[in-house]
Amino acid sequence: MKFPGFDGGMKTKLFLTLYGSLAFALTMFAASADDKAVRDADAEWSKVAGAKDLDKTVSFYADEAMVLPPNEPMVTSKTGIRNLWKGFLDSLTDISWKTTHVEMAKSGDMGYLIGTYAMTMKDGTKDTGKYCEVWKKQADGKWKVTADMFSSDLPATPATSPAPGSAEKK
Repeated sequence: MKFPGFDGGMKTKLFLTLYGSLAFALTMFAASADDKAVRDADAEWSKVAGAKDLDKTVSFYADEAMVLPPNEPMVTSKTGIRNLWKGFLDSLTDISWKTTHVEMAKSGDMGYLIGTYAMTMKDGTKDTGKYCEVWKKQADGKWKVTADMFSSDLPATPATSPAPGSAEKK
């Protein structure tokens, strides 16, 4: 098949090479812009959580978000997420986290972040751990968290069991 204006030779090959390079560069630019947008949103989220701003902290979650806290049931409602964060923020003197890895979907509408967190409880206990967040681009172009999971690097506290013979008798 012949295209008007293309000679099938060097000009065509040069055009296709340039066009392909440009398409690749634009794709990479869009991916890197999404990567930066999600990283920036996560950094801002850490900042507002560190300031103990409950409303702004919860605003980073999508309406359909799920939080998977360690050793607790999954939280699947905005009210539940708000209550979870209220408990966190009331028990902390500080909290922060930092993204260490971002992976974006080729579609450009979803990505996940992995990172580390540090927090200090009001009783002075320090905790560090890791997290994984799934971010989804909303219809308005803003990025929101749809799944949030985190766990401590501290050793698990063993469950306490009643002393032998102290079980309640019926």
